[in-house]
Amino acid sequence: MGFEVGVVPFNPDGWGPPDTPAVPLLSRRDTAGSATVQPANIPFAPFSRSEKLGRIADWTRNPNFSNPRPGANRDSVFDFALDDLAAGVTADDDSSFRLVDGKPPPRPKFGPKWRFQQRPQLPQRRDEEVEARRREAEKERARRDRLYHHNHRSSGPASNAHHGPQRREASSLKSSVDIQPEWTMLDQIPFSTFTKLSFSVPDPPEDLLICGALELYDRSYDRVNPKNERRLERFKTRNFFKVTTTDDPVIRRLANEDKATVFATDAILSALMCAPRSVYSWDIVIQRVGNKLFFDKRDGSQLDLLSVNETSQEPLPEAKEDINSAHSLAVEATYINQNFSQQVLVRDGNKVAFEEPNPFAADGEELASVAYRYRRWKLDDDLHLVARCEVHSVTEVRGQRSFLTLNALNEFDPKYSGVDWRQKLETQRGAVLATELKNNANKLAKWTAQALLASADLMKIGYVSRVHPRDHYNHVILSVIGYKPRDFAAQINLNTANMWGIVKSIVDLCMKLNEGKYVLVKDPVKPQVRIYEVPADAFENDYVEEPLPEEEQVRPPTEEENPEAAMDAVAETEAANDAADEAEVETDATPAAV
Repeated sequence: MGFEVGVVPFNPDGWGPPDTPAVPLLSRRDTAGSATVQPANIPFAPFSRSEKLGRIADWTRNPNFSNPRPGANRDSVFDFALDDLAAGVTADDDSSFRLVDGKPPPRPKFGPKWRFQQRPQLPQRRDEEVEARRREAEKERARRDRLYHHNHRSSGPASNAHHGPQRREASSLKSSVDIQPEWTMLDQIPFSTFTKLSFSVPDPPEDLLICGALELYDRSYDRVNPKNERRLERFKTRNFFKVTTTDDPVIRRLANEDKATVFATDAILSALMCAPRSVYSWDIVIQRVGNKLFFDKRDGSQLDLLSVNETSQEPLPEAKEDINSAHSLAVEATYINQNFSQQVLVRDGNKVAFEEPNPFAADGEELASVAYRYRRWKLDDDLHLVARCEVHSVTEVRGQRSFLTLNALNEFDPKYSGVDWRQKLETQRGAVLATELKNNANKLAKWTAQALLASADLMKIGYVSRVHPRDHYNHVILSVIGYKPRDFAAQINLNTANMWGIVKSIVDLCMKLNEGKYVLVKDPVKPQVRIYEVPADAFENDYVEEPLPEEEQVRPPTEEENPEAAMDAVAETEAANDAADEAEVETDATPAAV
């Protein structure tokens, strides 16, 4: 078989092929043997940017179906004569064809964020963990709500006496003092009247005397953070005094010298000033002696303890022996506050001494760093008030001496507050403080009022947390933050004029009473206070008020007893109970496994 070379067209007008259709390079013969003018097995497609290029060879073509002519299988891969028949079929497919945008996403301007986007697994995993924690918190909240409503339904009609935001569990609704039948109620004052009062006193007040000695504040604690936490130490040898007004020898001396008409302490005044924020019951003993008025507290009073989650909506366990009950947390918070106030000091033996030594100290005993400022305010032309105010430390700032108050907030279980201090203190400190202001509004307000009464230049608040939520004996300091008392009072909406208005109204009311002993009690359910006239021997050592059994008594810290010994005993009891529970679980699991 010879090889025929077709006619090569010639273009006399220029370069390239002529405009007229060219003669095919190879002629294709038909079955009769005559040459045809169609191209022989040479595909042709128009070359335009708006049209798709044709195929040179289609090796996926099935020759049995694409070309039924016999003897054509050999050249079927180059035969596109039948493509025109399939054009109508493929038109729909071509119309639905869309190009995929293969351009990369825009690169962000900042490099670190782009690096995090290259690993989407970490944010996804973090979102899953956050979602899991949120679901767990919702389950725990629903469980506590069911327990809360169950307890209040079972408490009978008395549980419906108060249904406002201050509604708490039954254990917290008990009165701080047992109201005796022989007591006579003289008056009751709702808190709504307290919020409307206002009275201005001269500022600053007059300092009559300063007693005690202060140690310097250790500024290294300002750099403490959750990643650099400090273990809370225990100060078993230092003595802390919670002496009431009439037992204070300095106040007795000032009363004999007729320095004032009304006498009190900063703890008692702060309880009165912040009364509208209180939820738990408290009481103050008022003694009218001649023309003098003394505001006292009972031995073992609720004022000696620091409340925890008093204004929170989440109910606390009712069982008194539970480590998260209201009473157990109050005892724990009091110990934490005492130890914290002594740990953040420079304990090198150097102290700043004042005019007189500590009036409550005995010879040879180690004293806590505290100074008592006896100050006098003018309430009226012939009415003055003297109060004993405490400051806990001193610091030198640019050659000037500044007084400090030291207090500590404590975290017992993040499930109750919903905010984990170890995760939020560095990044969301405002959220942590806002949560504490919601749950402990009364305690923070009283601390601020005491700092204002003592004219402290700075109030240091420490954030102390348990090492483990079930370990109420070991704690760590996560952070220490300082605030100016006046700025902090404005932040928590504590009005100084309203504070003194409440005190002035109570003083005016008591000055109209006859000589004798009275008690001011905050109602355990309703937002109001009541004034009772009580016998002269009430609250004395021989006055018994239905004491609890000895095994149920949990005494607050006093100067005579060692607070750490009580904490040791509670911790040992808790550890023994946990061990017994684990043994019971193992005993129950063994028969099941068998």
